[in-house]
Amino acid sequence: MVFGERLLSIRKAKKSSQEELVKAIGVHAPVIGRYERGEVKPLIEVAIKLADALQMSVDYLVGNSDMELDKQTLNRMQQMAKMPDADRMQIFMVIDALIRDFNAKKQYAV
Repeated sequence: MVFGERLLSIRKAKKSSQEELVKAIGVHAPVIGRYERGEVKPLIEVAIKLADALQMSVDYLVGNSDMELDKQTLNRMQQMAKMPDADRMQIFMVIDALIRDFNAKKQYAV
């Protein structure tokens, strides 16, 4: 029942109503509730529309990943993948430094 639970959780976190989601993806009103309760699962095309409407990755929504990536983060990762290796390595060095600093602050805060 991962799909239904995640759909409900994401929809509520985004403060979106079932009606708003129905309008965004073009299904009948009771369908969203049935998805959220785990009574039925959508076709892949509908799952893609749901993920797009909620600005979430399909992998997370369907339970293939536990990493909750929004569309903005995914787009950034796709842009980085197109960069030359040297540029991508510079970005990773900055990210690694920020993660290291975050972890150090967390350790000292305890």
